[in-house]
Order: sequence, then structure tokens, then C-alpha cells
Amino acid sequence: MEEQKKEFSNKVNILKAIAILLVVSGHLEFSLFGMFTPYSFQLALFFFISGYLFKEKYLDDILNFIQRRVKSLLVPYFLYNAFYLCVTILIAKLTGKFWGMPISLKNFFITPFLNGHQFDLSCPMWFVTQLFVTMISFLFIFRALRGIKNNKYFHLFGFALLGILAIPLSKIVKIDPFILLIIRIMFSVFFVYLGFYYKHYIENKVDIFTYKWLWTIVSLQSVLWLFNRDFDPEHGIGLSYVLVWARFDQQLIVPIITAITGIWASLWILKIVYPYLKDSNFVRLMGENTYHIMANHLLVMYLITAIFLYINGIPISERANHDIYWIYNPIQTTYLYFVLTMVICTYTGEGLRIINRKFFKKS
Repeated sequence: MEEQKKEFSNKVNILKAIAILLVVSGHLEFSLFGMFTPYSFQLALFFFISGYLFKEKYLDDILNFIQRRVKSLLVPYFLYNAFYLCVTILIAKLTGKFWGMPISLKNFFITPFLNGHQFDLSCPMWFVTQLFVTMISFLFIFRALRGIKNNKYFHLFGFALLGILAIPLSKIVKIDPFILLIIRIMFSVFFVYLGFYYKHYIENKVDIFTYKWLWTIVSLQSVLWLFNRDFDPEHGIGLSYVLVWARFDQQLIVPIITAITGIWASLWILKIVYPYLKDSNFVRLMGENTYHIMANHLLVMYLITAIFLYINGIPISERANHDIYWIYNPIQTTYLYFVLTMVICTYTGEGLRIINRKFFKKS
């Protein structure tokens, strides 16, 4: 039993590590998976993992579930929100540019649930509040579907319908902050249930990693690539989509399909690399600290850029002439940014977790 728990924990951590590597590489504008383009599936993968870890007992223990999600997601979120408020004010004094929205109670407490871009340096954390809202919504939708008919195929159909309808809805209604939140919930709850469905009805029951499956997925992705226009931004975003703003380009079903193929590719890679990485302490730490990596990687990149500018005698004010994702000389430095960011953020997160366990868990 202990060996099974360890294997489960190792696999989850490696899958989470893959997901956060995809997020960071996407913000550095390169793809780890070749034909699976950045932004085409990594957030769906995080939702999938959340569904994979969802325990069915919470369907009948709503209050406990909400309390746990508040503690694990919202409490650290608003601590980070306060931290980035201070950091943003400090950088504004040093560079003359305020990297964020105007300071207000609304932008501090409400905007995180609408778009999460109140501070540029912490904008990837929009996913945290979205995950919180998505998981609470998933719980109530799952309960409602179960109340109508307790059948796994009916549940899968219901969640799939929500995910598929989210995309045309984004094109036919006027987008306001509330509608934007609804669209993101509809899209993401499908992938939460997909993770739950995979855990309970596919994993260890159906082998979806045969060579036939591999060639089917690769062939399908090659067809989807015909719709990819990421290499020419003037023609649209293609396979990628920007979930935070519900931007799906001109696609209707492609974002759903490419998210599924990307998730399959991630699970397939997990199956391949698991024997080699299961005992890797760094990969384990990376998987356990995805929250902190999500929160801090843009700040770390910002600081690395500041160092490059200083070394090359370029005034820090040059940084203010570019967007938050700009890095110094990307042709030569992208992969150095990637490695340094992952290492620094992982061990920073682990340090924060150690401090939390030592000084706060006891109380």
C-alpha cells in the first residue's frame, strides 16, 4: 500500500512538473512538445490534474471541500497579492513605471476573480482564482448531474457539452467580466471532469498508450497543425488560445481537440520518463511547488533581465519600454532564463513551504 501511494505521488508530481514547465516555456515563447504549441493545452492539463485528484467523497461534503480550497488556494493567493502590491510600488519608484492596474480595493479583492491581472508581475496567478471558482462550480455541477442521472457517460456528456459550448458563446455574446468568468468556467470544468473520468474509468483499465494510439494522436495533431497560425501573428493565434480573455481566434472545436491531444501527449511522456525521474528530488520539488513557480517566475525573469541590463551597461529604464514578457537578447538567453527561473522558483517555493511548516503549522 505504501509503495502504491509513493508511486501515485511520484506520478502526480512529475505530471505537475511537466505542466508548470509548459507554462514557463510558453511565457518564454518556445514549445517543449514541438507540434503541441504553447498555450494550446497546458492550462487544460492543470485542470485535468485537479480533476484527477478530486475525491468523490467531497460531493457530499461541500463545506469541507470549500474550506480546503480556500486554505490551499485563496489564502496564499492574497498573501502573494499583498507582496506583489509592495513589489510593484517599489519597482515603480525605481523605474518610473507602475506594472499594474490602479491601486484600489476593487482591484485588490475583486479583479483577481475577474481577470487576475491587477499586477503584471503576478498575472500568471489569474489561474489560481480561476481554479478555485472552477472547482467550486465543478462540485455543484457534478452534484446536479448526479442528481439527474447517476451515470458516468451522462456526466461526461454534460461536462463535454459545457466545454464545447463555451467557445461559440464567446463569439455571440458581448464579453463583460461576468460573462468572461462564465465562459472560463464552462471550458475548464470539462477538463476537470476529464481528469476525474480518466482516473476512475480509464487508468489501469484501458491501455491508451499503444503505438496505434500514438500514431492516431500524431496524425490528428498534424491535421490540426493546418489551422496553426502562431508563426504569423497577423493571421491569428491558431492552435493556441488565451483562456483568461476567452480568445479562441476563429476556431470552434479545435481548442477542445488540441487540449485533449496535448493532455494525452503529457500522459504519454509521463509514462516514458517515470522510470528515470521517479527518484529525482528536484522534479519532486518542482511538482510540489507549482503554486510558487506560477506566482514568481515573471518576477525572477524580470530580475534576470535587470542583471543582464546592468552587465551590459544598459539603463534599467529600458525595461519599461517593453511588455512584461520581454527578456534580454532572447536568441541567446532564452534557455538560460528557463533553467535559472525553474531552479530559483522551485527552491524559493520549497523554502517558503519549510517556513510555513515550521512556524505556522504548529499553531
